[in-house]
Amino acid sequence: MKTLLGIVASPRKYGNCELFLKELYLNLPQDAWSLRLIRLSELNIQPCLGCYQCLFGEMKCVQRDDLQLFLDALVSADAVAVAVPTYFLGANASLKRLLDRGLSFYAHLNTLWGKPAVGAAIAGVPGLEGYTKLIVDSFLKLTLTDHRGSEVVYGALPGEIFLDGVAKAAAARLAEALCGGGSEEAGSAPRCPVCGGDTFRFLPETSPRPDGAVAVRCMLCSSAGTLKAADGRIQISTRPSEHPLFLTREDAERHLEWLRGMKEAFFVRHKELKAVVQAYTAIGEWIRPENRTR
Repeated sequence: MKTLLGIVASPRKYGNCELFLKELYLNLPQDAWSLRLIRLSELNIQPCLGCYQCLFGEMKCVQRDDLQLFLDALVSADAVAVAVPTYFLGANASLKRLLDRGLSFYAHLNTLWGKPAVGAAIAGVPGLEGYTKLIVDSFLKLTLTDHRGSEVVYGALPGEIFLDGVAKAAAARLAEALCGGGSEEAGSAPRCPVCGGDTFRFLPETSPRPDGAVAVRCMLCSSAGTLKAADGRIQISTRPSEHPLFLTREDAERHLEWLRGMKEAFFVRHKELKAVVQAYTAIGEWIRPENRTR
């Protein structure tokens, strides 16, 4: 039996995120797959300390919380699916807090690379998903898995997403992607040719381009390029950035070594950096809870 790890990034019991992941699982061959679920709000995941200790030696975080429980589940699964609700136009913070601890994923690069993964962003009002899907896509890419598809579905009340056939069709597409290859969501929009992302930032330019193109950057892989309309279609052209994070396994390995190199770079430039910091140490007044200092 293969194991699907369903990551529920919602505190609601029997909420739409949980139901969607279970529907996705039901679209998998039942004689070949089992489902394990993990609810992020039930885990004690502390904020990252930014200490880089997880990049050296045993490559384990120094904090004693539930991150290792999550990593064990992630590593042992054969495939991954995540569903997250939209809170104030963005993903529930439990998913981002986990992603902030993402340096710990590098210890499991060999196991995570190529592991099939899909995701869903769920919003209560059509069009008000904000940047939730971008966080889902980032999570799947930065866990070093094989991102095979993501969907946006709508529904506020528990179970509301299944009052029509849209969400069930989305779950079926993602289940097929896990078993096969990439998934194209219904009515797929223009995408970044480098990574497949569909979220872009428009960049400032000093003068208009003669072909009418505008400068853009993919918010998923950071590749820069242009967007223009031609023959009634949107055309996007991007090129990989100078510091790609996840386009290839070699990219991920290079970024790991770059991160490790930051420790030595800090020691080399310690005096120079300390002089900059000291100029700001006495500025401002901190507001803190009573009897707490830092």
